[in-house]
Amino acid sequence: MELIAGVDEAGRGCLAGPVVAAAVVFLKNQTIQGLRDSKRLSAKKREQLFQIIKSESQEYSIGLANHLEVDQYNILKATMLAMQRAIDQLHQNDIQVLIDGPHCPVVRSNLSLRLEPKIGGDGLYASVAAASILAKVTRDQLMEQMHIKYPQYRFDKNKGYPTKEHLSAIQEFGPTPIHRMTFKPEMYSN
Repeated sequence: MELIAGVDEAGRGCLAGPVVAAAVVFLKNQTIQGLRDSKRLSAKKREQLFQIIKSESQEYSIGLANHLEVDQYNILKATMLAMQRAIDQLHQNDIQVLIDGPHCPVVRSNLSLRLEPKIGGDGLYASVAAASILAKVTRDQLMEQMHIKYPQYRFDKNKGYPTKEHLSAIQEFGPTPIHRMTFKPEMYSN
């Protein structure tokens, strides 16, 4: 039984909240109907697939790097840290791990893992597309919880991305404690 893990992240371009990574282990040729990169799916379809992926995958895990780690390390290093945390939670041994993007994190796992970066992997491999969905839905849920605490920022709608409405809220109210202080809103203004 050959297993393949896919790893992807969500939240790199956000002004607030964590960067979230997921690892999803599938059988080599396993897929789920309708599965594709999370960016190409509606929120409703992502939510549906989120539940199916969790029940049909061989294993899955979530790792995150919070906004303070993004500020401390930079977004690339924080992304690698979130991916490392997701991969290090896996229990499957001797598997190929496909990482979306050009970089691979350093993992601490004692398992025999073969990490391979795959640019555009979320559009090419079912396990990576599944990981993109788990990461995106998990992050969206976290930001919806933050909306309850900070309703004027509309995290329920923008999820921390630099929308016009979000940028206006930062100008009016200042940053929240979950904003990434190294991401300056003026970087996004025209």
